Amino acid sequence: METQLLEPILRATKRRGKIVIPGFAVGRTQDIVYTLHKLSVAGRIPYLPVFVDSPLSVNVTDVFRRHPECFDRETLAILHAPSDNDPFGFQRLTYIRDVEHSKELNDRPGPFVIIAASGMCDNGRVVHHLANTIEDPRNMVIIAGYQADNTLGKKLVLRQPVVNVFGEPHELKAEVVVLNSFSGHADRNELLAYIDGFDRKRMKSVFVVHGDPDQSGKLADGLQETGFSNVVIPSRGDRVPLC
Repeated sequence: METQLLEPILRATKRRGKIVIPGFAVGRTQDIVYTLHKLSVAGRIPYLPVFVDSPLSVNVTDVFRRHPECFDRETLAILHAPSDNDPFGFQRLTYIRDVEHSKELNDRPGPFVIIAASGMCDNGRVVHHLANTIEDPRNMVIIAGYQADNTLGKKLVLRQPVVNVFGEPHELKAEVVVLNSFSGHADRNELLAYIDGFDRKRMKSVFVVHGDPDQSGKLADGLQETGFSNVVIPSRGDRVPLC
């Protein structure tokens, strides 16, 4: 995760670009902040201001900070380090709550990082930042999570040359980087490995109820290949007796 995030950040920093990272408020934003903290402490990135522009993310991060008993040994070691020991509040990091402070970022020269919700770019403050960022080739959008079909985030992943933001067409000139290492979803192989421990003879049916249609179909095929005989992808409104 650190290496994948480091390389594009150095690229955008060199050309003094703004880096916008759409972040899910619970979990993903804290993962990214923690990774940036580690890169900063290790001296692997130059001085780079980081702004978390999401009131919900700020609230959630406060909850993370209040519960160190949930952290693993690596994180606890950082918390107990002699200096710069807050992985959610290192000295280059600013949390933004008010709208006016958020708007001030539009006129701020790069390089700097904005992490803002929503993760799929369809609402929230990140849409505003994208509208002011994507038409400049110096800038960068880092996609660090799954993007559903027909969302603005998915259109950015597909690098469509023109995307609508707030109903207005915007040319996509900024660099788009997709970092799958930050995804919180189990992939096909992980799901198959999980279900492999179940008794195939006792399971009457397996229902695949989540995911885009093409991916659901591939998972269903994989389940059948591994010996699950009745794999169903239900449609809306389908009813199935469970006993």
